Amino acid sequence: MAGFDLKASTGVARSLQVDLRDDAAVGEAVAAAAAAHGPATILVHCAGVSPPGSILESDDALFLETYDINVLSAVRLLRHCVPVMRDAGGGSVVLTSSINASFATPTLAAYAASKAAVESLVRTAALEFAPWQVRVNAMAPASIDTPMMQVSFARDSDPDTARLRNIGRHPLGRLGTADDVAALALFLAGDGSAWLTGGIFPIDGGASVTRR
Repeated sequence: MAGFDLKASTGVARSLQVDLRDDAAVGEAVAAAAAAHGPATILVHCAGVSPPGSILESDDALFLETYDINVLSAVRLLRHCVPVMRDAGGGSVVLTSSINASFATPTLAAYAASKAAVESLVRTAALEFAPWQVRVNAMAPASIDTPMMQVSFARDSDPDTARLRNIGRHPLGRLGTADDVAALALFLAGDGSAWLTGGIFPIDGGASVTRR
């Protein structure tokens, strides 16, 4: 398994430092991973940024940068990986959306819009790639206890209260973990989901059942 990131990745067979905003760099990284481990048949995309800001507070540059990282970086990987999957007889793509794609999110306007775009991309890609047996699905997490989420708490005047307030929005009474999301990604990437494509799968501790 190869990991692409701006920083070195741990827990992978091959770590490649690549800026997913650079199409040429993405192509080179995909080629290097294929040379080391064989052609890709599974692609999981979870790169993203979540800048704060309402619509009126967010300038063009913020919207464009958010879209570039959250949406276009996935498109670049599709361009480089899907033809290889097609030639291999099939594959599985897992993208990362968010609960915020489906709900009004006044403080994260650019982020929410980008995640709605990811879900549209999933549906279109699923139909376009289905004749090649390349499946495309997405995960839609709620609050996952990652550094990006911790930064959002730190922006509050009372980070501890902000964290507790956020936990209270999830009926299961806790934040999600990276392992929770990884387990869903493994399922969607594997043979157990062989008849699933075009789906958006919530992993949200029940938060989408009732917005608190």
